[in-house]
Amino acid sequence: MSEATPVAVSILDREFLIACTPEERPGLIAAAAYLDGKMREVRGNTRTQGLDRIAVMAALNIAHELMQSKQRADIDGGSLAQHLQMLRGKLDTALAAHVK
Repeated sequence: MSEATPVAVSILDREFLIACTPEERPGLIAAAAYLDGKMREVRGNTRTQGLDRIAVMAALNIAHELMQSKQRADIDGGSLAQHLQMLRGKLDTALAAHVK
């Protein structure tokens, strides 16, 4: 595994140094850009300018998005499993008829 090195990311015009490996760097930069966008969105939609409150609200929004995404994935996974089970049944029936 590669050695961690500091990477500068900017969130709400503040620079933060975060240690990560070269392999993690693109993901860290993308995550920081996403967080920056969410925090700017929260700051634009509320009257508060408190960084702590903006960060908490952005974190709650991101957590909510993640939970919705997981729920959709669970539903999609369940539908896929049912569909595959149905296809397997059809294949079993077709193969059984062909073998006779």
